[in-house]
Amino acid sequence: MMPRPGRKADGGRKPASVMLCGPGIRKNDKERLMGGKKKDAKAKPLDKMTAKELREEALKIEGISGVHAMNKVELLSEIKKAKGIVDDAPKTGIVRDLKLKIREFRAKREEALEKSDTRIAQILRKRITRLKKLARRAA
Repeated sequence: MMPRPGRKADGGRKPASVMLCGPGIRKNDKERLMGGKKKDAKAKPLDKMTAKELREEALKIEGISGVHAMNKVELLSEIKKAKGIVDDAPKTGIVRDLKLKIREFRAKREEALEKSDTRIAQILRKRITRLKKLARRAA
């Protein structure tokens, strides 16, 4: 097809990469300016970071070697040690205590059901459910 007289073969349009999106701003400049800037939000707490993010943090710190072979728990302990962060006591005892209470409440609930005391059984069932949720969060 022949272009009309006085027009270019491409229809007289500028390429998309050169199109203007506003007064004096080109499309690719606008994308770079708008999408390229990442907001510097507050740093995520170490415990909430993924293993990939922790690896990136560990690579920035000198003195930590074998980063790519470490799992999340090892990365956390090494980063905390390097930054001088004192790790709180491990939560393993908390979960055991909660599960022990759950077993006690289950036994009491069985006794209440044998006595046909549904009100007490219902209260104990709700307590067991709440303790199970706490145990999952603490783990």
